[in-house]
Amino acid sequence: MTEQEVAPAPHPAAAASSSGLVLAGVTLVWMGAMLWSARATITGRADVEMEVTSSAYAMPGAISAGLVAGSTVALAVLARLSRRREIGATARFAVATGSGLVIGLLGALVIVTINTEGWLYAVMGGTVAAAATIGGALAGVRIPRVVHAIGWASVAVFAVGLVLNLFQGPLLDALSSDQAQSRAGASQWLTYGQGFLSGLAAGLVAYVVLRRARRRSGGLDVPWALYGLAGAGAGLLLVIAEILTRTAGSRVLDLAGKVSELELVVQQMLSGARLNSALIVLFVGAITATIAVGRTIAPAEEPDDAESPASAS
Repeated sequence: MTEQEVAPAPHPAAAASSSGLVLAGVTLVWMGAMLWSARATITGRADVEMEVTSSAYAMPGAISAGLVAGSTVALAVLARLSRRREIGATARFAVATGSGLVIGLLGALVIVTINTEGWLYAVMGGTVAAAATIGGALAGVRIPRVVHAIGWASVAVFAVGLVLNLFQGPLLDALSSDQAQSRAGASQWLTYGQGFLSGLAAGLVAYVVLRRARRRSGGLDVPWALYGLAGAGAGLLLVIAEILTRTAGSRVLDLAGKVSELELVVQQMLSGARLNSALIVLFVGAITATIAVGRTIAPAEEPDDAESPASAS
């Protein structure tokens, strides 16, 4: 039998091996940095049109950060409460969703207070709040170890993107010529490469987090299939963030597209690139984590041979 088969199933409330406070703190810093960066960029523009386009560029990143922060903070709150007493399924979902809502409302204030009279920032802030609330609700699922691993995997994806963006200019220069078509092709390949590296990092980080939790809990482990889910989780959150951007935040994107024909094309290209990258992260992360855990599964033991007639006599 495999290690997963012989290990007893962990108790849902005790499945997380840590309180998740460090992860919650990291994602809150990430969310705060994205929101304040968006606010500074928007308020630093000289005219209304530039404010609109800046809002459209900043919104997807703020939504992604809010989604992850809402889930990790909710998970930390649940872990804290679970140490005192057992939490039922309904109460667990209510606490998780409420925690995400609080984080979302605080994040929305950063955006809404840019201009309280216009609807643009209300829509953007409301979308961020909705993302954090959804993230909190996802943390209410009774597989906290997996949610914890997804949180760290999402941080890894963000870190990979941050590093690659710092070197985006030199990489584009090295992979393309001065022609616009060549640079567009190189930019597309960079997007694919970033998605692949991000998915690889997400899968490996998710695997390491789950294995570390297994060691801390004395051998209790989640079913091996959940390793794949944990690896895919960061990409899944990116897909959810893109769906929210195109639905709840669609008015912001539509308004930005009306600034000019060029801006409309740019917004369409960015939307497609974000979705493609999210899907790459999802599939590569799932495959990477599954392969990683598959290498640790021992083959099934052969049953003992039937007793020979000679020994029976």
